[in-house]
Amino acid sequence: MALIVQKFGGSSVADAEGVKRVAKRVVDTQAAGNEVVVVVSAMGDSTDELLDLAAQVSTTSTPREMDMLLSAGERISMALLAMAIHELGASAQSFTGSQAGMITDAIHGKARIIAVSPHRIKTSIEKGDVAIVAGFQGMSRDSNDITTLGRGGSDTTAVALAAALGADVCEIYTDVDGIYTADPRVVPTARKIAEISSEEMLEMAASGAKILHLRCVEYARRFGVPLHVRSSFSQLEGTWVLPSPDDKIKIQAGDPLEQPIISGVAHDRSEAKVTVVGVPDIPGKAAEIFGIVAGAHSNIDMIVQNVSTHGSGHTDISFTLPIVEGADALEALRAAQSRVGYEGIEYDEQIGKLSLIGAGMRSNPGVSYRFFKALSDAGVNIDMISTSEIRISVVTNAELLDTAVRAVHAAFELDGEALATVYAGTGR
Repeated sequence: MALIVQKFGGSSVADAEGVKRVAKRVVDTQAAGNEVVVVVSAMGDSTDELLDLAAQVSTTSTPREMDMLLSAGERISMALLAMAIHELGASAQSFTGSQAGMITDAIHGKARIIAVSPHRIKTSIEKGDVAIVAGFQGMSRDSNDITTLGRGGSDTTAVALAAALGADVCEIYTDVDGIYTADPRVVPTARKIAEISSEEMLEMAASGAKILHLRCVEYARRFGVPLHVRSSFSQLEGTWVLPSPDDKIKIQAGDPLEQPIISGVAHDRSEAKVTVVGVPDIPGKAAEIFGIVAGAHSNIDMIVQNVSTHGSGHTDISFTLPIVEGADALEALRAAQSRVGYEGIEYDEQIGKLSLIGAGMRSNPGVSYRFFKALSDAGVNIDMISTSEIRISVVTNAELLDTAVRAVHAAFELDGEALATVYAGTGR
């Protein structure tokens, strides 16, 4: 008997028919002799709709009340799925994040898991029930308040439960058949990847690939949880994310023995660029700026510091961060302007980040040239560049992002033999 944790995204449970389809898959999995724990997201785009509703009634919503609001979406999904499973003759129990033992810190909106105590989940599955858990949420041990984990939090909930329960696999069900070489909504000819290392998946997630959340991949890698990303709308084999070097990629007859140079192209529209203009070019000022941003609980991604103009004694520092964290970072920086001594701040939300990911680029010369040549030929100008051993990222104008993705994808010959199927979801 295997213990399987299944996570279903919002597009999989977007309506009553979707909930019933998921219930049938869950019941079939249990009937095959498995113990099953299910994590569900809010239905469809309901989290975005709740955010829009909150914006209509208040411009100063408190983080605590926002978490109370947003956690309602997953509670609706879990209860409906439990009802649908009962309708099929199986037994199920639904649990909120706090009831499932998801203990977090007290930072509302982007809480981090500090402990998992799934005693009630274990009792439920030992009785033969399907245990259904509301994703994306937990409870602060300090305040006893409901918290939410931020975007992609349901993926993280699923992996955390899988690790705590010692599950054999964590299946992440979504609206496409697996992980592709690019977002199939932007590149319909993108090729499905059969297996990918957690190292490459971490870079793809960090670079904007929405199929898996970065924290989910980090958690799975740390605790050795195998991930199987697949579609809830088909029975096709999906993509396996290998959690450690011990889980070698299975080489099939006819497969190349060396790793592909490039795994995929990721893009991200959720970041903004901040430029702090006229920073005194003396030791400690960059640390001071980034300390202020960290104090506002904002996560910095790419950083570029211009060379100081000869004799001016000042420089500019640019960095990117999530748009949703931009207001807090700007407020903190402006409050410290006189202390830091910079001249001004420029802020731009109309940017897009494009990343090329592949562990094989470590040992293959010419990848950078090919990448930048493709962007040049497509008429895409570059604002910022960042690299790692297995990634090249650039920032460009948001309007050119789709063009850039298609150009780079084609330049590295990543197209598949057939068009990718997107079963549902808006990609919002």
